Order: sequence, then C-alpha cells, then structure tokens
Amino acid sequence: MKWSEISIHTTNEAIEPISNILHEAGASGVVIEDPSELKKEREQAFGEIYQLNPDDYPKVGVIVKAYLPYSSFLGETIDEIKEAIHNLRTYDIDVGENKVTLSEVDEEEWANAWKKYYHPVKISERFTIVPTWEEYEPKSSDELIIELDPGMAFGTGTHPTTVMCIQALEKTVKTGDTIIDVGTGSGVLSIAAAKLGASKIHAYDLDEVAVNVAKDNIDLNKAGDIVSISQNNLLDNVTETPNLIVANILAEIILRFVEDAYKLLQPGGYFITSGIIKPKKQDVKSALIKAGFIIEETLTMEDWVSYIARKS
Repeated sequence: MKWSEISIHTTNEAIEPISNILHEAGASGVVIEDPSELKKEREQAFGEIYQLNPDDYPKVGVIVKAYLPYSSFLGETIDEIKEAIHNLRTYDIDVGENKVTLSEVDEEEWANAWKKYYHPVKISERFTIVPTWEEYEPKSSDELIIELDPGMAFGTGTHPTTVMCIQALEKTVKTGDTIIDVGTGSGVLSIAAAKLGASKIHAYDLDEVAVNVAKDNIDLNKAGDIVSISQNNLLDNVTETPNLIVANILAEIILRFVEDAYKLLQPGGYFITSGIIKPKKQDVKSALIKAGFIIEETLTMEDWVSYIARKS
C-alpha cells in the first residue's frame, strides 16, 4: 500500500491546531521536527539517548509531518488541509512559512518512520511514556508507565502542553476522584488520571476518530473499567459534577467553556487548562478569574502555559 507524506513548515504556535487538522483529515499520527530537540539534554537513565541528525530539522520554525493513505481523493484532502491551515490566521495563530510539500512512501517505510522519533521518556516525577515496541523496566517502585503506539495515536504524551497537564494531575488528583477530560485526543491524560487513583473518568472528544484512538490506548493501558469515552462537544449537555476537569486544547476553545467548567465542578474542585500559547495566557487567566476561579499555579514550558485553577 502506498502512503503520502505531507510536510508542513510552520511555527511552534501552530503545532497543535495543525496536528488536529491533519488528524481530522485521516492521518494516523503526526511527526514534529523541532530544531530545539537538538539542544535538549537527555538522561540515559530514561532511555532517551539516540542520535538526531541536524539535517532532518529546519533551521527556523518546525516541520509537522503526517501520513495519509494514497487514494483518488487525496488531492481534495490536501486542498482541504491547506484551506484549514490558512483559516487559522483568523484566530490570530501565526502559521509561519506555511510551506506544504508531498512525497510518496511505501508501507514498510511508513511503519518504520515513526520508530526513529519515539523512545521511552520520563515526563514527570512519576510518569514515563513508553512506545509499545520498546522494552523498558521501571526504575523505581512508584514509577508509572503509560504505553502508547505513536503510529496509532494522535499525540505521544511528550509535547510540552501534555507534559504540563500530567505534572498538574500529579499535584491535584486524589484517590477516588471523578474527572472530566475535555478534548481527550489520544486519551493520555485520562490514562494518567486513572493510574493516579481516580475512580471515574469521563473523556470527551468531538472527533469520532479521536474517540476510537483513545479507546484503543485506554484498553492498551488496562484503564477501560475507569475511563468512559464518548463523542461530545466540550461540556455541552454534561451533567456530572467532577472533582477535576482537565483540558489540553487551544486557548480560543478553552475560553468557550470556562463558565460551564466552574458550574459543573464541585466546591474546591480543580480546572487544569493547557494548550495555551504565551501570547494568549492573559486572556485565559482573565477568563478564569472572571468565572470565579483562583489561580493556584502557573506552569510554563518552552512557549506554552498551563494553569491549575481552583473553584473557591
């Protein structure tokens, strides 16, 4: 079977929305080639030592790649992707050079292309993300492992926005909590919450493909008894009253349901928000405070911001 590799030269700010556009167009996952990876210090204890070729990375900006099955409708799909990316400018998202290129790969090349990018990575005090094909032994008795197949999943759990969310969950989840995961994507945050002791997690995503991907990952991590996932738009028609709501999506989307989150949460409950690019951080912070939340902690990583807010 033939696959087409679509490559988009863009900015860090546009990674999340472009990844979502590619996912909705039928991509099974994304590869992000960010030159900052070349400068990161990596600890051998967590299996992160691997050779990166500078020639694979752009001098400026980032490259977002995805693989789409070759078909007679591919041209139309590419045109729709280009239009959707162009429309991101209406949300004041800088898409940078926005150069789109296509190349053809066969199935064996496609299957192996993922593996050079993903290795076990410790992302917080307790969590390590492990690709399904890697052998990995926990380094301590309290280390928690999340297994993901990046060739299947949207998101690998190692993007700064996801890392900060998981770090925030570590600080806030208590045994027996009920949690809502808005825009679950790969389901990684729901899996993390389940491993931290939550008793019930409701995961929602508007995209049917994301719902199916999350189900697969949740089953892979044996969290199906705790996590229920369904297709839903944000918190529309949701009646559960959770101890915690987590949302790792665009700032513009978070702003649409801040008040709904406040109403649903139990007193003292937490609202963790991520996916916020630094120029949008004040907009989200102001909306949280206006709704009645107390900002307990602000996390930053690279160009991204996350908030841990509490309902008074």
